[in-house]
Order: sequence, then C-alpha cells, then structure tokens
Amino acid sequence: MYLYRRIVQAKLFIDQHYSEPLDVSAIADEAYFSKFHFIRLFKSAYGRTPHHYLIKVRIDHAQQLLSKDIPVAEVSMMVGFESSTSFAALFKKQTGMSPSVYQRRQRIKRMMIHSNPLTAVPNCFAEAGGWKNRNFQ
Repeated sequence: MYLYRRIVQAKLFIDQHYSEPLDVSAIADEAYFSKFHFIRLFKSAYGRTPHHYLIKVRIDHAQQLLSKDIPVAEVSMMVGFESSTSFAALFKKQTGMSPSVYQRRQRIKRMMIHSNPLTAVPNCFAEAGGWKNRNFQ
C-alpha cells in the first residue's frame, strides 16, 4: 500500500506539472524511487510508462485548449512541448489528426450545436422527450 501511494503521488505530480519540463528521473525522485523501479511500478499500476502518461496528459489538455480556438503554436508551448513540430507529430499519433484539423472540427461542431442544439442530444433522449420533430431554432 505504501508503494502504491508513492506511485499515485508521482501521477498527481505529473497531472499538476505537465506543462513544465519533466523527465522520468525527476518524477521518480518525487516518488522516492530509482528510475527503473519507478517505471516498472508505474506501468504495472497505470498500464503505460510515466513518459507515455505525461504525453497523454499533455495531449488531453491540448485538446481542451484547441477547442477554445487558441492558436496551435501557443497551445504547444502551454502544454509543455518545446517545439510545435514535435507537438503536432505526437498529437496526430495520439488522435489520428493534426492539431489544426482537430481545431477546425471542434469549431464546426460548435457551430452545428449552436445552430441546432438537438444535434447534441442522443437520439434515445430526444425521442423520449418528444423532441425528434421539433424545431429548436
């Protein structure tokens, strides 16, 4: 249980400091583990290495920021990437689309929801509420 608490402490450290320059050694030091022992324990607890978890956290935050129409280069710096190119490559690898395409799709999605809010309601709820054929404009 004590080891698990230290691993959770390291995960929380990543969650709070994701935008800062972090390396596995610094995170392992935060949890008071040797680097390789920490990587093994973290992966067994969370199913991915600390580095891959850090990338996932950064990409998740980047998606939120891109949805707010913040420029891609600015988002890459805000979430802790040193280069927009490496950010774009990792973003595409994780999400299957480039940051600019993701941002464009989010913008279109917001416009569609704004013009017809019913498109954001699952069909089963819309039918249960009797909204299927109503005009919400």
